[in-house]
Amino acid sequence: MDYGGQGRFRNTLLRRLSETSIERFAARLECIELPRSHQLSSPHQPMEHAYFFESGIASVVIRSPEGQHSEIGIIGRDGMCPVSAILDVDADPFSVHMQMQGQAYRIPVADLKAVLVEDREVHRLLARYTQALAVQQAYTALSNAVHHIDERLARWILMCHDRVDGSDISLTHEFMSIMLAVRRPSVTTALHVLEGKKLIYSERGVVSVRNRAGLEAFARDAYGECEKEYERLIGAVVSQPVT
Repeated sequence: MDYGGQGRFRNTLLRRLSETSIERFAARLECIELPRSHQLSSPHQPMEHAYFFESGIASVVIRSPEGQHSEIGIIGRDGMCPVSAILDVDADPFSVHMQMQGQAYRIPVADLKAVLVEDREVHRLLARYTQALAVQQAYTALSNAVHHIDERLARWILMCHDRVDGSDISLTHEFMSIMLAVRRPSVTTALHVLEGKKLIYSERGVVSVRNRAGLEAFARDAYGECEKEYERLIGAVVSQPVT
């Protein structure tokens, strides 16, 4: 599926849209900075804006009534939030916050909904993205159920690596424990396993990928299937800088 690509954007969805569709967005898009830990949405609360990420990583988190929580999805320049706007739902039960600082183009949700009604191309692309994100969340649930913490951590590092420039990923042990729904000592042990195999290097809140191919081999079937589905539905994620 080829929408021509828009070189001024890093966001893969915006780059897939035709110039005609982008013109519907242009006057309503605002580029903003999103600091680390910034909360974009709260459970069951409507969002005023939708965000198309240019850089950084946002985490989609679900919490139980007793306060247990786990990450169910991550979004970078491959996507946007909230998909509830695409589905014409006022709110969803998740929270979304910035795991790594970055930039995004935001648009009022009401304006996005108007574009979705006006433009079949935009609606079709974002509907396909909604499916791709649902597949990612399904494979996260599967991985949490069947894979060892070492493989889950490898998968998560690979998914973050897919969405950043270079090899360094700013991640604390505490944050990783929250995202993987395990205790911090389990994260520390898993990091030592990956470091011992010379797949990563971890120090002071930064994880550096040393051997991408080896990390993928270690993750085995924990990584790759939802990435293939995204590429089938949307296309390859943009990785190069804007020129």
